[in-house]
Amino acid sequence: MDFLIKTYSELTKEELYQLLRLRAEVFVVEQDCPYQDVDNKDQKAYHVLGYDQGELVAYTRYFKAGDYFNKASIGRVVVKQSHRGTQLGYKLMNTTIKALTEKLNTSSIELSAQEYLLEFYKNLGFHPIGETYLEDGIPHRKMIKD
Repeated sequence: MDFLIKTYSELTKEELYQLLRLRAEVFVVEQDCPYQDVDNKDQKAYHVLGYDQGELVAYTRYFKAGDYFNKASIGRVVVKQSHRGTQLGYKLMNTTIKALTEKLNTSSIELSAQEYLLEFYKNLGFHPIGETYLEDGIPHRKMIKD
């Protein structure tokens, strides 16, 4: 498993295409959730791309405080269906947390978690804040890691 971390301007056209395709494959098609994935926030994000033998199979993006949420934040956490159940989600998130902590010099992180993944994020040190809310028709909870 190889991870690359790039700003928007560092992404090649092929990398951008691959990450948008993976996000659409999981969030729009698999989860049957028509929503505006291309949200004009990718330009401010750091992109974490996980490759297995040259194929993009995992992805997330992170932001400095104020670019998405008040705190530094992580979003669009996705693992290709064929690679789930291999602990890749934990590797992806640990890589992202480490990069965010080092690059942005903070350990305080916020995210909006799909409710069925609360235990996954709790295992990474996040704790839920507030009530469940619907985001694009899917139950979510705000989570914080300090």
